[in-house]
Amino acid sequence: MTPMPSAVARALERIDRLDPALHAFIEVWPDEALAREREAVARRLPLGGLPFAVKGPSGIRSFAARRLIAAGGVPVGATSVPGPGTHWQTWGWGAHGRTVNPWRADRTPGGSSAGSAVAVAAGMVELATGSDGAGSVRIPAAWCGVFGLKTTNGLLPSPDRSGLASAGVLARSAAAAEPYLRQVLDGHETPATAPPLKMPTPVPVPARLPLPLPLPAVYSEDLGFADVDPEVAAVVGRAVDRLVAAGTVRLVERDARLLDPVGAWTAVRGGAPDDPEAVRVRRTNDERLAALLADGALLLTPATPNRPHGHEGPGDFYSTALTWAFNLSGHPAASLPAGFTGDGCPVGLQLVAAHGADLRLLAAARAVEDALPAARRPPAR
Repeated sequence: MTPMPSAVARALERIDRLDPALHAFIEVWPDEALAREREAVARRLPLGGLPFAVKGPSGIRSFAARRLIAAGGVPVGATSVPGPGTHWQTWGWGAHGRTVNPWRADRTPGGSSAGSAVAVAAGMVELATGSDGAGSVRIPAAWCGVFGLKTTNGLLPSPDRSGLASAGVLARSAAAAEPYLRQVLDGHETPATAPPLKMPTPVPVPARLPLPLPLPAVYSEDLGFADVDPEVAAVVGRAVDRLVAAGTVRLVERDARLLDPVGAWTAVRGGAPDDPEAVRVRRTNDERLAALLADGALLLTPATPNRPHGHEGPGDFYSTALTWAFNLSGHPAASLPAGFTGDGCPVGLQLVAAHGADLRLLAAARAVEDALPAARRPPAR
């Protein structure tokens, strides 16, 4: 019998076959990846040669990538990020050209973790690293129909001096993202004010943190300010109704209205965190979120207010309208597949949890996945 190709060999074959059409990668490292896999298997490391991708040209140097490699993960390549020529970040540019959405080639995959989401959605890798400063993990996760998690700001080291960007992961499901958290976290809930983690031996993360159901949750279609596509809102609303009917969540009545963060985010990103209006918006939203997420409640929203836009750009839409408030506040947030619009575009359901509750958020995401239809794969190319 012919031996079955290894996990890394299968990943490299799919990249070679699919990436010329999808443009998810800027670099692929076949020889180095196969050598790393042999070493990981020989040393019986925990991840045992799990293939993963890293975001952008600097992704291989990230804290998360180094932790995954040390545990026997195998980076097979660097994925696309936005290219030159525009200021908007919801697209990518790979080695073969503009990165395309695997569900609809005429649409963008979202970004800036564009190629990471496409590589996972198309099954080229098991998981991929990302970073999220305004929605850069959650938006492409939503638009490519995969799971995406932004960790609590400050939980993991980040090169972003503004403090807005946090490390994240994209995977086929919340369950598939667990190897990432198991290796990059030290096994316990950590407050957002914690110093950057050093490199200790990871404490095993429970395979599944037990959570009593139903989970208390607040649902907001628009956070009080966003202009949401009615069909996107309808898809997410039906998903929430299904979660309630399944006994997964119990909706509670709390005020989920926030102040629009666009001005505050722009000020902080521009190096003016002490701008009086930015300080007012952040303080107000922090107070409202503390009350909203008290007693372990989750916040549920659409991940994006719009469906994937075309390659010409988003126009007047802020695809970040429902995500960047949580970069300002620092809360962990995730996007899960919620369904599809009538024209075949994936829609994401965003889950937000209290500061440092990353493990609980992942467990909640797994419970939500169990109650929703299984995520589909894009059509084969």
